[in-house]
Amino acid sequence: MNDKKKESLQKEAQVNNPLHGVKLADILEHLVKTYGWETLGSKINIRCFTSDPSIKSSLTFLRKTPWARDKVERLYLRSIK
Repeated sequence: MNDKKKESLQKEAQVNNPLHGVKLADILEHLVKTYGWETLGSKINIRCFTSDPSIKSSLTFLRKTPWARDKVERLYLRSIK
């Protein structure tokens, strides 16, 4: 497959990706505003949401932990529908 065709397919895939262009910080801020830390911690039981939560510490953890980031992204998508 040539480079132009690959690039076209990648762009097409991003058009269909609802998370494209949305920063993790914006996702987290939306969830905290929508649910609050306590409810967010009960929906996704991870320590960065339940024990002395902050945006900064949560971002650090989520950037290093794909399974947790996936859960946060799925909750975000459900919350905006």
